[in-house]
Amino acid sequence: MRKSPWILITCVIVGGLFGGLLGEILTAVFPPGVIQNIFTQAVHPGLAPPVKIDLWLLTITVGFTLKMNLLTCIGILLGVFVYKQI
Repeated sequence: MRKSPWILITCVIVGGLFGGLLGEILTAVFPPGVIQNIFTQAVHPGLAPPVKIDLWLLTITVGFTLKMNLLTCIGILLGVFVYKQI
């Protein structure tokens, strides 16, 4: 059976979402400390502020931001692992 790249993309996105969700749960449940900071310290790569192109008749705004922490990266790696097991 041939594996589709869409299945890989889906596994990576779902793994990242579950990792990010787990990071948010850890932030809410545990008090601030060393363990919480290691897993929930987030990096926000992206365009801030978004790029705005004003053409008088049309205005185009393009931007994105990713919120990544260690648990998100672990979730992505687990998604790739699940993909390889399929």
